Amino acid sequence: MQEEMITVPCPNCGKDVMWDELSPWRPFCSKRCQLIDLGEWAAEEKRIPSDSDQTDSDDWSEEQH
Repeated sequence: MQEEMITVPCPNCGKDVMWDELSPWRPFCSKRCQLIDLGEWAAEEKRIPSDSDQTDSDDWSEEQH
């Protein structure tokens, strides 16, 4: 019985990536694409959609002295 090869598109560049242990950066095609994606999240260029306009940090406050 032959296993079916699963491929997914790289979220950054769209290149096909094999989904197995031989692809260490999956779902990305390379370390470069992985770091580009991480940088976009860190710069808040990407975010998870929310029904609220309030962010988690809006509830944070420093103790008043």
